[in-house]
Order: sequence, then structure tokens, then C-alpha cells
Amino acid sequence: MKNLIFLTLLTFFSSHALAQPSSNDFSRLNWLEGKWIRTNVKPGKSASEMWKKISATEWKGKGVTLRGTDTLFVEKLKLIAKEGSIYYVADVPENKSEVLFKFTELTDHSFVCENAKHDFPKKISYQLEGNKIKALISGDGKSMEFLFERVE
Repeated sequence: MKNLIFLTLLTFFSSHALAQPSSNDFSRLNWLEGKWIRTNVKPGKSASEMWKKISATEWKGKGVTLRGTDTLFVEKLKLIAKEGSIYYVADVPENKSEVLFKFTELTDHSFVCENAKHDFPKKISYQLEGNKIKALISGDGKSMEFLFERVE
């Protein structure tokens, strides 16, 4: 009997944890709000990412990389709830239009989103660890890690 109860609970929690994130889960992203300074940049450069909640279904973000006071790279970011799902939206100069990555996993301290049709990255993940974020972009055997620390 104990085994049956354990298996039932395990099945329930596993199926709940593996369920596709929906727009109803948007509030689980509140940990992301603020300014984050990248801690693993090359010498002579600085980088940051800022996130702000705009509404119950939209966040705006911005990633900036500098060399001194010269801007090297700007990435406009959004998190949006659309058609019952959550998307990470990246708008970078190299792409003709915004690229949407659909959330495939979401917890109270992390998320994973994917777009298998995009050249690179195909997968983006963020993991909150205390006052720090570990972001990873990956695809086709390549990956890049971005480490951030909250400053605001």
C-alpha cells in the first residue's frame, strides 16, 4: 500500500513538474527583475542585463556589452505570454526580425526555452543561484555560459 501511494504521488508531481509552462505561470519569473552585471566577461569589457516587469504578461529586458564607454553589442529582450505559452524574445542586430524561444521548463528559480529552427542558440536557460544567475545558450554542440550578479 505504501508503494502504491508513493508511486501515485511520484507520478502526480512528475507530470506536474514536466508540464509545459503556460501563461498562468508568468508570475514565477519575478526573481528575474532588476539589473544584473556579467561577471565572466573578457578583460577590458563590461556587460549587463536588465529586466523589468511591464505587465502581468510582459517583461522587457536589455543586454549591453561595452568596451570602456563604447557600446559593442545591444540585445533587446522580452518575455511574453502569448497563445497560452511563455516566450523569450530576442531582438539582435544580426537577425532580420525577433526570434522567439518557447518556454519548455519553468520553476520558481529557473527556466529553459527553445527554438529548434534557429541557427544559434537553439536553447536558452537561466538558473538563479542565490544572488546570481547562470545563463547558458547552446545548440549544435556549442554552448556559452553567462554569469551574472544582481546589483539592483
